[in-house]
Amino acid sequence: MVNGSRKTITFKESCKLTAKKTNITGVILAGGKNTRMGANKAFLEIDGIRLIDKTINIYREIFPEIIIVTNDPLSYVEFADAAIVTDIYKDKGPLGGIYTGLFYSKNPDAFVSACDMPYLSKDFIRHLINQAGKYDVIVPELSEGFQPLHAIYSRNCLPSIKRLLLMDKLKITGFYRDMRILTIPEEQMLPFNPDGRLFHNLNTPEELEKVQEIRSKEQVTIP
Repeated sequence: MVNGSRKTITFKESCKLTAKKTNITGVILAGGKNTRMGANKAFLEIDGIRLIDKTINIYREIFPEIIIVTNDPLSYVEFADAAIVTDIYKDKGPLGGIYTGLFYSKNPDAFVSACDMPYLSKDFIRHLINQAGKYDVIVPELSEGFQPLHAIYSRNCLPSIKRLLLMDKLKITGFYRDMRILTIPEEQMLPFNPDGRLFHNLNTPEELEKVQEIRSKEQVTIP
């Protein structure tokens, strides 16, 4: 395992690098059962914009290929420039979604995020991409642990993930020990995550309401 203590790209250096599309696939995991939210989280609106639209718009600027992994493909047919796929191994949670996205990826690496992340950062995604090439996993690590649903994975991960799926061991980070991994420490994330919201996701109506309240306060202008 490789940690973030080695030579890494700074925020300023990352911003200087090309903003062109990469040879990395962008994968959106939209296969959750949404039991706590009671509605498809991808289509929740914040500031009048659906979460899926915000994510797709960011992905379009970065990735030459976009894959949406979902068990409700008809809900996503409007996204003609994305490949809509369903889980190869059913009912295996996010790990199964990661496997499916990597399996269908035409590129050697894929950035994977959940569909319910309102603070997804284009600049931070590019920061991760700029460090790709030598690793099978590039994953942010906070004090509370890895952020595996905001990470880059190599197709080299497929055999290890498949082995866990077949054993019904569904912890996402369970295959990390087999791979070449670069962890991104908190100090590297600070320029992209000054308010600590970067990896926030929505699971309940209360969490959605809280985010909407915060956004409303932020948009209030002082005369």
